[in-house]
Amino acid sequence: MLKRGVINFTVLLLVLSLLILRIFLYFSEIPKFPDGSKVRISAKVASEPVEYSDSLYLRLMGYKVYLPLYPRIYYGDRIIVEGIVDGEKLKSSRLVDVQKKGGILYQYRQKLITFYERNLPKDHAALVGGMTIGSKGGIGENLWNALKNSGTAHVVVASGMNISLISRFLLGIFILFLPRRRAIVFALLGIWLYALVSGFDAPIVRASVMGSVAFLAVETGRIYLTLRSLAITMILMLLVKPVWVGDLGFWLSAVATASIVVFTPKFNKIFAFVPIIIKEDWVTTTSAQVGVVPLLYIYFGQFNILSPLVNVAVLWTVVPVTIIGIVAGIVGTIFEPLGRLLLLLTYPLTGWFLFIINLFN
Repeated sequence: MLKRGVINFTVLLLVLSLLILRIFLYFSEIPKFPDGSKVRISAKVASEPVEYSDSLYLRLMGYKVYLPLYPRIYYGDRIIVEGIVDGEKLKSSRLVDVQKKGGILYQYRQKLITFYERNLPKDHAALVGGMTIGSKGGIGENLWNALKNSGTAHVVVASGMNISLISRFLLGIFILFLPRRRAIVFALLGIWLYALVSGFDAPIVRASVMGSVAFLAVETGRIYLTLRSLAITMILMLLVKPVWVGDLGFWLSAVATASIVVFTPKFNKIFAFVPIIIKEDWVTTTSAQVGVVPLLYIYFGQFNILSPLVNVAVLWTVVPVTIIGIVAGIVGTIFEPLGRLLLLLTYPLTGWFLFIINLFN
């Protein structure tokens, strides 16, 4: 037993050493320019740009870049930008060229975003796009501040809940027509297609990997240990993409998952008096906040003490908005009038969401 423990510790030490080396080499290879240097950067847009009132914000090669609202830039596009280095920013940024991504899934993602924006008011469309496919492009400055100040920014980013919904839905459909093993294979394929359409951001990738591991663990009869799977997933993700070490979404997703696993059993006992109709949301939200609050305070310098209450008030809208948004989007890209009618069912739900976060902003 002691020998096995030594072997496990040695393997862990080697893996962590490899991870640290990988991160160090990655960041050491990124070119550094002195302040005042005029540079031209050619890079792929790795995540949806954030839309402010008069500019688009994104990060390229470690620099904060602000560009005009138009031409519109999407996740997956390859762009060339010129600017003057000023610390971590590029001042006087200018878009030299943009090459639209030609892949079918990238184009379909843009169609979905356009469909939401064309058929709902701006903030409502931003919420639907964020909850369904992780699109942050339509979340303007005012809405983002309201989400941040009310402690609900994490709710409008596609994450583990979306993967859980998609996996259960696909497995339920495929298992009607296929043997269980084949149904699981197609469900796994569906999860990763959704992850690609959703932008391949860190929370979605983390949830997709863990969801895949959970499926395989159930199928092989092995015990699925969430915390171990989470640790392995985080290490693999950072080995593949070291830049995620500085991604807030990566850490929020991982810490929230760990907090829910660790604290949910304890809070189920502590909050035994909470009415059953809201108990699950309350316990889950409070468990996640234990780990997330320090990160939010460090990153934003503030935290809304009423955040758990606000989350409970809006969390119930996320599942129906996600389901309706996905179905309406698929239908709307085929026959828009019918898709529009379905999409309008989200309006009272997103309206309630906006009312609550503005009330507690």
